[in-house]
Order: sequence, then structure tokens, then C-alpha cells
Amino acid sequence: MQVRHARAEDARRIAELINHHAEQGRMLHRSLESVCDSLRDFFVADDGGRVIGCVAVDVFWTDLAEVKSLAVDPAKQGRGAGVKLLAAAVEDARRLGLKRLFALTYETEFFSRIGFRKVQRGTLPEKVWRECIACPKADNCDEIAMIMRLDENESAAHTR
Repeated sequence: MQVRHARAEDARRIAELINHHAEQGRMLHRSLESVCDSLRDFFVADDGGRVIGCVAVDVFWTDLAEVKSLAVDPAKQGRGAGVKLLAAAVEDARRLGLKRLFALTYETEFFSRIGFRKVQRGTLPEKVWRECIACPKADNCDEIAMIMRLDENESAAHTR
């Protein structure tokens, strides 16, 4: 399995993976158009020519980005694809010179193992909530905000 930048041919599979998890209430749905619009933000886990996972890094400001749309094919979970995808996202954020990377997630234990820590959602800038308007849980959000200080965790993503 290798992690690489997404290509146009991966867009349908990325949307399929994300929307499978969205149907489980674990993330927001993404249209194929939305995936195509942000295709340059995505990395995929490629297992012998089949995309089995994806993640995106969405830059919000000069020092802040969100890791989002982290999804792995349920049949391939537990084999390290999620960790490798998140490590690629962290490395990309560092390459861009960002100081903080955040996630809104239900998978707090997974993100904690990589070096993220829980924070109060209100500590994140308001612009972080731009997609929340379209979320069915907008008025009753139960996702947990987590953040990684990239300047303090130089090797955290590489320990797994």
C-alpha cells in the first residue's frame, strides 16, 4: 500500500468512501463535485491500484489547517491505512509551514495516538465552522475538536 496525491480518476472512489462513512453518521457527505473542487487537497491510500482510503488537508489561515474526510474502506481497516494517511496529512501541513492542524472527529483515541489533543471547539476560529451550516447536526454538533501543534510534534506522525 502506498499513500499518494489524489488524481482525477480517484474522485468517484473518494466520494464513495466518504459517503459510506457519512451514511453511518461519522462525517459529512461530499458530492462528487465537492471532491473534484478540492481534489488537490486529497491524499489516497492505494492498494494495488485500488483506492482504499483518503484524507484531505484544508488550509484555513496562514498557520491553521483542518484534516478532514479521513475515510478507509471498512474491509481494509485495522491495517495501517488510516495512520499512513494521517501521517501524510501532517507532513503536508508541515511542508506548507503551518503551525496547527485540527480535526473534528468522533475517533478521539485514533487522533490522540498520532499526537492530537482535545480542545474546546470555541477555541477554534469561527471560519472553521463554514461547512457546519450544511450539516444536519449543526444545531446539536457532537463532534470533538482536536488539534496538533506541528511545531511541538516534529516526529509524532512518524512513530506508527
